[in-house]
Amino acid sequence: MIVDYIRMLGGDRIEHPGGTLLAHLSRVEALLETWGARPELRSAGQCHAFYGTDGFATALLPLDRRAELAGRIGVDAERIVYFYASCDRAASHGTLVDGTFRDRFTGRTYRPTEAERRDFAELTAANELDIVKIDPQAHARWGAALLDLLTGFRPLLSPPAWAECERVLANTKASSR
Repeated sequence: MIVDYIRMLGGDRIEHPGGTLLAHLSRVEALLETWGARPELRSAGQCHAFYGTDGFATALLPLDRRAELAGRIGVDAERIVYFYASCDRAASHGTLVDGTFRDRFTGRTYRPTEAERRDFAELTAANELDIVKIDPQAHARWGAALLDLLTGFRPLLSPPAWAECERVLANTKASSR
């Protein structure tokens, strides 16, 4: 079971908004499930921070152990985890809808498939919405920027994900719409 593996790697002892990293990962997976995400994306949601991210440096596994995670959640789910973790946010967030992406681990810039971009947008929404839902200070500080980001991702988001964006960020004013 992946939760036991996350515990074995210390995810239940790593602080994260709303408690521990394990609690956050579980909430992200649950949110993706409520949106009707396919199993691979839900598994990726539960493991999205395994290699750290551009916004959360703590990693549960180094990149040279990708096969270990793939053996537990499947190759397709692990690819989503890597893609999410590899995002150079400053270089990629503003261009994701049009297709350009920069891998922060390799420095490579390329055009991901539409399916990869949709998975990334959906996972980003679930991750970030969980944080602002659980932490009022994060909502106050980052809500407007998050609304801008997710509004930009709207063409890639599923209807349930966008509805959650609107619900959670309803009282937030976008800075540039």
